[in-house]
Amino acid sequence: MKEATFVKLSTLAFGLVLVGFLVRGLSGFVVTSETAALLSAPAMVSGGGLIVFLTVRSVLAVSGLRPLGE
Repeated sequence: MKEATFVKLSTLAFGLVLVGFLVRGLSGFVVTSETAALLSAPAMVSGGGLIVFLTVRSVLAVSGLRPLGE
């Protein structure tokens, strides 16, 4: 994985988590809190999964097992 790709995926993960919080907060004005949580779940789970993947990938890069490409 190239460093630029890693940065882009990190930005995407941050954006997905932010969108999840915004959807949950803003839809809470219109629907119940349970429905708002259901609406925000896909973005939050996707962002969280991407963060876990990037964390594992960075640990592998720091340990030298799978260094990041340039």
